[in-house]
Amino acid sequence: MNVNIRDLKYFVAVSETMHFGKAAERCFVSQPTLSGQIKKLEEELGVSLFERTNRSVAITPVGELVLLHAKRLLEQSDAILQLTRAHSDPLAGPLRVGAIPTISPYLMPLVLMPLKEKYPQMKLVLQEETTDNLLEHLRAHQIDVAILGTPPDDSDLEERQLFDEPFWLAHHADHELYTKEEISRRDLGNLDLLLLADGHCLARQVMDVCRIDENKLEDVSADLRAASLETLLQLVSAGYGSTLVPALAMQGSWMTGSGIIARKLDIKDAFRTVRLVYRNTFPRKQVIEILTKVIKTNLPNTVKRK
Repeated sequence: MNVNIRDLKYFVAVSETMHFGKAAERCFVSQPTLSGQIKKLEEELGVSLFERTNRSVAITPVGELVLLHAKRLLEQSDAILQLTRAHSDPLAGPLRVGAIPTISPYLMPLVLMPLKEKYPQMKLVLQEETTDNLLEHLRAHQIDVAILGTPPDDSDLEERQLFDEPFWLAHHADHELYTKEEISRRDLGNLDLLLLADGHCLARQVMDVCRIDENKLEDVSADLRAASLETLLQLVSAGYGSTLVPALAMQGSWMTGSGIIARKLDIKDAFRTVRLVYRNTFPRKQVIEILTKVIKTNLPNTVKRK
């Protein structure tokens, strides 16, 4: 039997996309090449891994069992590769960084140029996803480190806390709170609040700060849930409601000419902690140290370094 790492990668790609064309694009090969290798793998194993029709692909029960072992083998293969790279030069090779959408566009521009100037041999490969997806990619060795706004609930993952990021209140200039000097917790609880769509940790964090119970979520402009912070701020600009904005986003272009008023909150727990999360088996610890240092060095004074 001759089962190789490449064929297992093809198999995992098809199982995750359930589409031979999309799997081929992910693996940077033609669809006929990928299909041929999957068929060869099935012949080697003596089982059918997928049920195929002209319209759909479904993994077989035995394919599900093989998939568990295939992922483990790929993880071990990646660990060997990372280990040898770390031994030769921990800064060489790409560092695959994932970041959530409410952090990435505001933090990474502050970091990329200083990192490139000081450590030109380090190449960052950036990926933007929601928290759950990033944690899944991290466990599957598809990224090396994730920048998150929530702590990981996994004993196989470690974190380096970077900074506490306060939330600011954003409302339209015509809002009734415009003339109020200080915003209280009660004011937040009575807001015409706009939230990001499900899957964004910022939505849950804003609800916690405003003391909004999950059961009352239908009262919170549920028909205007936005997929991005930028869209959310456009809704605020159009007068549809108010929202809480992380401090790093205060440097965005929406701050001028949008009709939005940004208010600093004097509420003790109105912040989130941003951290680097990585596998505790990740061998290139020096890279984690460097990335942590560069991020902390280039933060604005609107956040509090940890």
